[in-house]
Amino acid sequence: MSTFRIDQPFLQDLLKEIGSGKIQLPDFQRGWVWDNDRIRSLIASVSRKFPIGSVLTLKAEGTDIRFKTRLVEGVNIVDVHKEPETLILDGQQRLTALFQTLMSKNGVFTRSARGRTRRLYYYLDMKACLGNETEREEAVVSCGEDRRLQVSTSNRKAEPIDLSSIQDQYENHMFPVHQIFESADWRQGYMKHWNQDAEKIDLLFTFETKIIEPFNRYNVPVIELGGAPKESVCLIFEKVNTGGVTLTVFELLTASLAAENFQLRDDWELRRKRLRKYELLWKLDSINFLKALTLVATKNKGSAVSCKRKEILELNREDYKEWADRIETGFVKAVRFLHRQKIFNAKDVPYSAQLVPLAAILTDLGHLSETEATQHKIARWYWCGVLGEMYSLSTDTRAAIDFSTVPVWIKEDGKEPPTIADASFQEKRLPEIRTRGSALYKGIHALIMHDRCLRRCCDFRTGIPIDEKIFFADCIDIHHIFPTTWCKKEGIASGYYNSIINKTAISARTNRMIGGRAPSEYLQRIQNEAGIEDVKMNERLAAHLICADTLRADDFWSFYEARKKALLDIVKKAMNEK
Repeated sequence: MSTFRIDQPFLQDLLKEIGSGKIQLPDFQRGWVWDNDRIRSLIASVSRKFPIGSVLTLKAEGTDIRFKTRLVEGVNIVDVHKEPETLILDGQQRLTALFQTLMSKNGVFTRSARGRTRRLYYYLDMKACLGNETEREEAVVSCGEDRRLQVSTSNRKAEPIDLSSIQDQYENHMFPVHQIFESADWRQGYMKHWNQDAEKIDLLFTFETKIIEPFNRYNVPVIELGGAPKESVCLIFEKVNTGGVTLTVFELLTASLAAENFQLRDDWELRRKRLRKYELLWKLDSINFLKALTLVATKNKGSAVSCKRKEILELNREDYKEWADRIETGFVKAVRFLHRQKIFNAKDVPYSAQLVPLAAILTDLGHLSETEATQHKIARWYWCGVLGEMYSLSTDTRAAIDFSTVPVWIKEDGKEPPTIADASFQEKRLPEIRTRGSALYKGIHALIMHDRCLRRCCDFRTGIPIDEKIFFADCIDIHHIFPTTWCKKEGIASGYYNSIINKTAISARTNRMIGGRAPSEYLQRIQNEAGIEDVKMNERLAAHLICADTLRADDFWSFYEARKKALLDIVKKAMNEK
């Protein structure tokens, strides 16, 4: 692990190092805009010697990390004359707010309650500061770029104070926050303004002692990491960072590759835009894309196949550029494969984590992935992963195992991959599958629509086989076969009628025709409207693994047992398909 040291530098020294460029931000830290109240609270806390939390930094030298860096917002590039020695990992927002309020004469960018960005200038009401300490925040006042402060008078009329005028500052005892560390000139001017007024001079002395001096003596706890490997920095940041930008492995790699003059974020946004043209890939994120790429990159380097954080962070510019296009194509191939499995929508993908090895496998196989024999093998592996619930835990480890074994099994017709050999479906689980967020629920929903054994699953009413076009055009979704309303009237428990056993793929219009009617009634209604004979309707029901006689007889329990057996049969077939 890393070594670290804890220091407590003066706030003024810390901010000076930020202003000189000695302390900077790694590129993954995004811009920020705080609201006015939080900034006022921060200033008040320092003035009362309250803790504002520690800061986490990283030594720029002596680690295996190369970051592109940038200045803290508000720093004037003209004042920067040092290379960064320290990088801020946690505390960016507090330090930026303090730098802009205490060290910059250009005001502070804040965000209003309506989300509008505005520049504010902060002042301390000297009299109010020396009043009730619990109301210190009220003594921190702000005004816009015109520096005009609205105040209420005894007759309740607003009377603006022009704080751009230093004489108005003296007259109204409004001390500019940005001069706290350089107050000598303002102090001299104030004393000259109130030369003959002992009470006002006494106010200034008391203000300096009780308010300004705490700023000068304020210490900030700083934890500095030294010699930390990339994955440790990422892990530590995730543990301590409670605000601002979450440091994912993508953010860290983005900063690392920026040092190689490669803009990973820009590249990913272009790929993301292309990939999001496919409904199935709407939930694909940058991290899963990197995981798939890392699987392929580590294998082709001759390293241990992996897609864990450590290996992702070891990617360099050449690795990414070599594989990114091919991995993107691999995900597009994954879409075509899943369409053949009757999975059309991102929300219906059983395990999004399984997309990672699927795209990597299709990338590795190249043109071989398009043959019928290969497609059968990949389908068997895929359904064993879904129905055996192999991607419910330790997904990165499972992905590495699958990518190491599935292509070899396909190319050399060798030993079955562990995901196939170890997968099993517990029959008792079938009646328990009720929630549409479940991977098994999604998987069996897709299997019902699949046209195995020449069974062409189609909508009850239209008879049109379900493919990608029909799925979206007719709003195909999974609905009850024996309607909920009817089941409740018959006293059937929800655990039975809400099971996947009592669900199938039905269009929105057909489902409206079903309503809460008994199966015998809605079947007759559909047949009469569409002119469908009994034999033809029975065939359509059979394609959904439904015994027509049980529906026409409104016999829920006979239907339930027959369909449970039929569903178990297609599960076994999917997992054992040769």
